[in-house]
Amino acid sequence: MNLKLLFIFGTRPEAIKMAPVIKEFHNNSPFDVKVCVTAQHRQMLDQVLNFFNIKPDYDLNLMRPNQSLFDITANSLIALERVLELEKPDFIFVQGDTTTAFVGALAGFYKKIKVAHIEAGLRSGNKYSPFPEEINRVLLGHIADYHFAPTEKAKENLLNENIKNNVYVVGNTVIDALHLGLKFIEENEQLKSKIEKYFTSELKIENSKLILVTGHRRENFGRYFENICFALREIAKNNKDLEIIYPVHLNPNVRDPVDRILRGTNNIHLVEPLEYPYLLWLMNKSYLVLTDSGGIQEEAPSLGKPVLVLREVTERMEGIEAGTAKLIGTDKNKIVNEVEDLLKDIYKYEKMSKAVNPYGDGNASSRIVDIIKNLTTV
Repeated sequence: MNLKLLFIFGTRPEAIKMAPVIKEFHNNSPFDVKVCVTAQHRQMLDQVLNFFNIKPDYDLNLMRPNQSLFDITANSLIALERVLELEKPDFIFVQGDTTTAFVGALAGFYKKIKVAHIEAGLRSGNKYSPFPEEINRVLLGHIADYHFAPTEKAKENLLNENIKNNVYVVGNTVIDALHLGLKFIEENEQLKSKIEKYFTSELKIENSKLILVTGHRRENFGRYFENICFALREIAKNNKDLEIIYPVHLNPNVRDPVDRILRGTNNIHLVEPLEYPYLLWLMNKSYLVLTDSGGIQEEAPSLGKPVLVLREVTERMEGIEAGTAKLIGTDKNKIVNEVEDLLKDIYKYEKMSKAVNPYGDGNASSRIVDIIKNLTTV
């Protein structure tokens, strides 16, 4: 009888990092693969599901306007109980640090089902930054039965918390997704043409130097986001040859300051959240990336793009230590100076762009499948 695996996720970043693992398990027996989405993020999740052609077996459709962490946590847990009673999986797979991931693991624990955690062991050391992700990670680490750590440092973090059994260093599946996504784009002439037309015809961007900006972290809400926006405005005004593209997150805590401060600056393009293939294309064409996102800190270095991290702390110190990324915080002057530095100092730029990405080689998914296979045949 095939082993039944249930993948539980709810946001776009989870979907991106789960997609190559789901596909790898689909291509292997003896596994019966089921997918359950909470739709903690609805629209942005669906874009990724469509791109990777993943059809959920269960769609809990829990997203509501202005939902709180209490809403997501309670509603997900209640809805997942019914799914687990119906499916009775042998393994639950969760990814990363979202509320969906934490609740998926907790539901598995309540039902005494083995939980496998992809991207295990990340720690910032500050329980309120990122919030609530840091505590989600810590709790997940102590619930999960199998821990797929992206790096040796992540494994070390788990060992320091006395989590010693079934810890495997496999790389980060986001690199697998990146390679898979770029391959899909390259092989689909119609999609490739559509993406290029959007940037060249609609945004009228062709040969300019591009900076990609993303930002959505809760801990940056308020004056920190305002600082970032004022910095971007100054950078744009000082560098007329630059084009800054900012796909603006749907959260009003992000949209309000971005619209108020940046709208109307000629060489800043505020666009709706980009579908994953569009974001990949843009990342690949960018000169450098400013972000508070975790996934982009891992993806961009694979494409040789320096990353300036708009946060005070990061759980992804491997990139900082390797030199692919630099932690610069949210001070306006600091952001302006760091960007100007990389624009003017080609030596510094080359040093960052050519540093070796510590997050893996694109084979994390196949390693995870092999480990589960070996576990279940012993």
